[in-house]
Amino acid sequence: MFAGFWLLPLVFFISCLTTWLLRCYALRRGLIDVPNVRSSHVVPTPRGGGVAIVVSMLVALLAVAWLGLIPWNSTWGLCGAGFGVAVLGFLDDHGHIPARWRLLGHFLAAGWVLYWLGGLPSLEVFGRLVELGWWGHTLAAIWLVWHLNLYNFMDGIDGIASVEALAVCLAAAVIYALLGFSGDALVPVLLAAGVAGFLVWNFPPARIFMGDAGSGFLGIAIGTLSIQAAWLAPRLLWCWLILLGVFVVDATWTLTRRLLRGVKVYEAHRSHAYQNASRRLGAHLPVTLGVLAVNIFWLFPIALLVGLEWLDGAMGLMMAYAPLLWSAVKLKAGHPEFEGQS
Repeated sequence: MFAGFWLLPLVFFISCLTTWLLRCYALRRGLIDVPNVRSSHVVPTPRGGGVAIVVSMLVALLAVAWLGLIPWNSTWGLCGAGFGVAVLGFLDDHGHIPARWRLLGHFLAAGWVLYWLGGLPSLEVFGRLVELGWWGHTLAAIWLVWHLNLYNFMDGIDGIASVEALAVCLAAAVIYALLGFSGDALVPVLLAAGVAGFLVWNFPPARIFMGDAGSGFLGIAIGTLSIQAAWLAPRLLWCWLILLGVFVVDATWTLTRRLLRGVKVYEAHRSHAYQNASRRLGAHLPVTLGVLAVNIFWLFPIALLVGLEWLDGAMGLMMAYAPLLWSAVKLKAGHPEFEGQS
């Protein structure tokens, strides 16, 4: 049951040490995120620390696959896509890659994942299994690319992306264990360990930022785990979608409002609900801890009820998302007055 979990302290240590080394490198090379009118921070801070999560996780995945604890097909899918997205993000962190080429790279990564996983399996909707065929595979690719990008969008204040990944992965692991999928909890827990090592340096007030390499990797990795979960049991996909509610609702509502206003959605802004909340409160820490609380006390119980088949997945999703959407509206997510334009 606990095979491979002995790697957790090692993954945490590698991530924490690598983050410190990356911080030293960023300071020496001048890779500093300087605050501007669209920023949510006020102190110049090194960036690119999320590479530590990538390094620790890729090492861990190859190790547990070599030990025979996880299948090689999912390992190649996650490692290949995660590495490609991280490299793309790293290059963008150090220069600039046009949005269309980044998007192409993201869809190629999604296609790679779906090839190794076998696409999207049948979905359980209101108690009935629905086979979507190629439409399902297309939706899965769009989901992976959207989750990859929304994770980048939501990585805007100290610790929020790290805390979200930590809470979601550990919650999913608990659900797996309770449902008899203990062995499949290994990868989410390893990812949580890698994130925790980085969070030592990223917790408010952050001493280094994640950067596109780290946020992109987390986006594609967590998205991949959600698709993989559907192959274990269809209801588990609903569990992941529910657990990811804070980021999905905020990013989707904000993007929708900006699209309707004809704004170039790939341009930087600071109008997400979490950014507006941090300005109202005058600090990042309360918002980051608030996200953690929502995950633990609201989203996790609903996801658990769905996993135990005490609540329908689609119904649970609507129940979980409703107050999150209300909060995004109340916080004026996507409102033009918060675009951060001079």
